[in-house]
Amino acid sequence: MNDSNLETPLATQATQDEVFDLLVVGAGPAGLSCAIEAQKAGLRAVMVDKGCVCNSLFHYPTHMTFFTTPELLEIGGIPFPSPHTKPTRNEALQYYRRVAELYQLDIRQYHRVERVGGSDGAFTVHTVDRFGRSGAIHARKLVIAIGYYDLPNYLHIPGESLSKVHHYYFDPHPYFGMDVVVVGGKNSAAIAALELWRGGARATLVHRGSEIQPHVKYWIKPDIEKRIADAEIAAFFNSELVEITPDTVVIETPEGRKTLKNDFVFAMTGYHPDFQFLESMGIHFQGDDRLPVFNPETLESNVPGIYLAGVIVAGSRTNEIFIENGRFHGHQIAAALVAK
Repeated sequence: MNDSNLETPLATQATQDEVFDLLVVGAGPAGLSCAIEAQKAGLRAVMVDKGCVCNSLFHYPTHMTFFTTPELLEIGGIPFPSPHTKPTRNEALQYYRRVAELYQLDIRQYHRVERVGGSDGAFTVHTVDRFGRSGAIHARKLVIAIGYYDLPNYLHIPGESLSKVHHYYFDPHPYFGMDVVVVGGKNSAAIAALELWRGGARATLVHRGSEIQPHVKYWIKPDIEKRIADAEIAAFFNSELVEITPDTVVIETPEGRKTLKNDFVFAMTGYHPDFQFLESMGIHFQGDDRLPVFNPETLESNVPGIYLAGVIVAGSRTNEIFIENGRFHGHQIAAALVAK
């Protein structure tokens, strides 16, 4: 199958006055699953995403390896062929592209949802494309599967807006011979520090905790701890970055403030869902973790006709929903729609 030319929809676009049975906001694995299961149930589905298909996965580190097996990433009943027990990012992107093509999903990539109007049975989703052109899509029901990876948790310190500061890590090559600080102590920070060091950067890890997080992948944790113990990667625990300048960083440590020579900073401090967007549609939240209100059997939110899928059902507890369990949300939602 040819999986190129995905910037245009994979099916013929409808005219402005057509009404879809279901519109899915977010073209990640959970969103794709929702559209596929809706189509299987005989419903007309369309998808929109402000980025590319599986935009969050695309922004993972280039050489990332999943913690899970290929079978647990499968959607739509399509096998995920891989020679590895743990698939890579590139393999996953290729798999989801091919699944989208196989099902001829109508995906409007690079269309940002500006607002949602209407009500159950007659929603209007107002979009803007990457050239600033406005559009509108009409649908009877909506699924919100926007994930959380697009909104970083900022440090809110002086200098964070400098161009040398990044909240996503891709590849070590541009940082060869550079002094690089990585902020965080979870998987993303550990992977970034290790790859940067192996790519020839002088890597320093800064973490407010007392050690690398216990749940870091079992093949990553001993590696990063060994590099720290051997002083190949510098590390400051129980410490925080408090200022960034063009040539230095300032770290608050148990021994007092330290100023380090620095060229780049990777703030791997996590991400959060777009609560503001959800609130704009009338979705309610409860508790400190901002859990959205929804029916656990149908995944319909407190707003009739708007369903939730993927990681956003867990609110701020973004470590509870992954592709492995979020991919089943499509089955639940499609069954609920058919029942109605």
